[in-house]
Amino acid sequence: MALHRRVDEAEADSELDINPVYVREVHLHVPRNRLPEHGMLPDTALQAVRDELILDGNARLNLATFVTTWMEPQAQQLMADCFDKNMIDKDEYPQTAELERRCVNILAELWHAPGCEPGPDGTALATGVGCSTTGSSEACMLGGMALLWRWRARRAAAGADTTKPNLVMGSNVQVCWEKFCRYWQVEPRLVPMAAGRLHLTGAEAAARCDENTIGVVAVMGSTMDGSYEPVLEINEELDKLKAAKGLDIPIHVDGASGGFVAPFLHPDLLWDFRVPRVASINSSGHKYGLVYPGVGWVVWRDAEALPEDLIFKVNYLGGEMPTFALNFSRPGSQVAAQYYNFLRLGFSGYQEIQQACQDVAKYLSSEIAVMGPFELLTDGSDLPVFAFKLRDPDAVGYTVFDLSERLRQRGWLVPAYTFPEDLQDTAVIRIVVRNGLSRDLAEVLLNDLKVQVQVLDAHPHPPAPLMPGSTRERGGFAH
Repeated sequence: MALHRRVDEAEADSELDINPVYVREVHLHVPRNRLPEHGMLPDTALQAVRDELILDGNARLNLATFVTTWMEPQAQQLMADCFDKNMIDKDEYPQTAELERRCVNILAELWHAPGCEPGPDGTALATGVGCSTTGSSEACMLGGMALLWRWRARRAAAGADTTKPNLVMGSNVQVCWEKFCRYWQVEPRLVPMAAGRLHLTGAEAAARCDENTIGVVAVMGSTMDGSYEPVLEINEELDKLKAAKGLDIPIHVDGASGGFVAPFLHPDLLWDFRVPRVASINSSGHKYGLVYPGVGWVVWRDAEALPEDLIFKVNYLGGEMPTFALNFSRPGSQVAAQYYNFLRLGFSGYQEIQQACQDVAKYLSSEIAVMGPFELLTDGSDLPVFAFKLRDPDAVGYTVFDLSERLRQRGWLVPAYTFPEDLQDTAVIRIVVRNGLSRDLAEVLLNDLKVQVQVLDAHPHPPAPLMPGSTRERGGFAH
């Protein structure tokens, strides 16, 4: 059965309604949950699906997602041109494979992989080691697998036990890291959040490492609040650990969002391959890489950081070729669109777009900070993302969940949620500013926020259940 279920699923009609004015087929039945006995005209099928989709939210007003919701018409056309190209068929579609290779090289240079900087003639001295994926979740899995395989090889060479690997990370990591640990039977050593410390620090990371630690995950742009974790500080603490105990532990940087932000807004920040212990970096092309979902990227420091026995050679697609991915068949359209963006925008274009997003984020956060009942946890100085909470929910008589629900009445999709372990009593609202949220739209959001605060201030009430008769705790968006 499908894991996602509608609350009202049991009460739904078994068939979809079709407007009779537009139907050219008599007695048409459109079942919801089974294959229809006969086909239907394409316009009829289109109407049925479109009528369902109008119930989705407005993507431009979705401040919950990090994922790109707008691309230029030219990029959309390019993606449509490539929908029928299977990325894995590199022999049949060699130029799509070439665009993927170029994108990896561009990112390897952007993230300062050794030898990938341009030489005197403008060409890179080395080729980047990496690949495209369906998103950062898959890219994280690949980065984690490389850490695990390298740790096993080191332990096996030393004649040591290889059955108890662990991975150190903050409890603010995206759920894909918990999945990685469960799927590959790695112990997750989660550093809990604490008041005044909303992400991993160097000392906290090093304190949880031992001879079974395959690596430390540092997040460049926490999902919870948009803040960067201190990669250089973590590196320095791991250096001290090596000097004291001989433990040589690598770092994987989860730059799902920050990988396409920090190089343009914080070029002097040391977080990438300029930090010696960083073995691999992932990022999402479909987030601040500005491509429609789904495309991700993972790049390793060099060939030595990617174990050879993780790479498969396939020869039944027309020629032997290496592949390292959890997924196999997928369209080449997102890779083509990523390369389009690199050509279309260049360094300065990405810099201007990310700076515009950050300007809006810092403006919004500064206005919300002086609004009255709110306290900022972050202000958008790292990612163009910030989080805030009510100073005293008991005093005002409402919660951030009430505010989120009321903003949704105006079309704004603004997530409210509680923090992970040790800070579960802290409920926040997070706003993600992406390309497309203009200063004008930000002003509309601020006005709507002020109105809803005034209404809630005038009519405080106990928290209402999510649904009639529901005993579930109130929660925010799944993200």
